[in-house]
Amino acid sequence: MPKMKTKKSAAKRYSLTGSGKVKHKKQNLRHILTKRSPKRKRNLRAAGYVAEADAKKIRKQMLPYG
Repeated sequence: MPKMKTKKSAAKRYSLTGSGKVKHKKQNLRHILTKRSPKRKRNLRAAGYVAEADAKKIRKQMLPYG
């Protein structure tokens, strides 16, 4: 059986925590930041977590060795 390939696009967007949750960076923090409040920008810095229903698919298909 050959090795399974990791989807590299997914590997750049997601990472796995020690407990197996799928972590991602939040969107809307790239440009046109002047109209966003400091509180919103500060909260967007924190990592987001994928819902468990979607996380199963990411772990199985896209990050098989993650």
